[in-house]
Amino acid sequence: MDHKKMSKRTKRRLTIRGVLSALIILVLVRSIIMGSYENAFVCILSLVLFCVPIFLEKHLAIDIPPVMEGLIYCFIFAAEILGEINSFYTLIPGWDTMLHTLNGFLVAAVGFCLVDLFNRSERMTFRLSPLFLSIVAFCFSMTVGVLWEFFEFSMDQLLHTDMQKDFLVQSVNSVLLNPSGLNNVVREPITSLVVNGQDWMEFPGGYVDIGLIDTMKDLMVNFIGAVVFSIIGFFYVKTRGKGKIAASLIPVVLHEEEKKEEES
Repeated sequence: MDHKKMSKRTKRRLTIRGVLSALIILVLVRSIIMGSYENAFVCILSLVLFCVPIFLEKHLAIDIPPVMEGLIYCFIFAAEILGEINSFYTLIPGWDTMLHTLNGFLVAAVGFCLVDLFNRSERMTFRLSPLFLSIVAFCFSMTVGVLWEFFEFSMDQLLHTDMQKDFLVQSVNSVLLNPSGLNNVVREPITSLVVNGQDWMEFPGGYVDIGLIDTMKDLMVNFIGAVVFSIIGFFYVKTRGKGKIAASLIPVVLHEEEKKEEES
């Protein structure tokens, strides 16, 4: 690999990682001063996650494109620092949806990369079709999405958190409300709701869903992100790396000479 090109790529990575890491350290110091040790832990966790791409590159002998690596760093920063510590999940509508869509996209890229690396390995005795690689990437992304929703549900039940954000419901559609007992849906608007003596129609504004809507919404946008990358990956393998968009997102295996250049 050209040394100048490698130097440019390294500078871009160091800039993105360095700026975001500096911001995280500032938040970490502020959290410690304010005695918010939970936020401090989130900052430390974010810094540890920033080391994952470097660890994977060295141990798997791959080169993660700067665009892909930058997306990973921005995702971690947006989810942990902005989302959790600065409450963007509740202050900015659609923040959680945006991150889950990006998560579906990134995880599909990871799944695609892992299978594609095996597919191109000289030690493997089989070759997978572009369609099969795309399907595996899609399934991998959806599986990780489902496992994450399991994790959110478990935390809410065991530690009484609210990772599965609530939604307000103003009407109920149910066959149980049909007095005839027939399997016909009855739509019942919620016009009054009193809980512990408080009028919930005045505040918060309706029946509070316990997380089902949030879970299904997260899985749906994860599905969209996974489909988008699976299509990109399909054409990437079909044309074997000619697509610029896919090439900027999919890690490549380093040859021996390139490994030495990376290490030096």
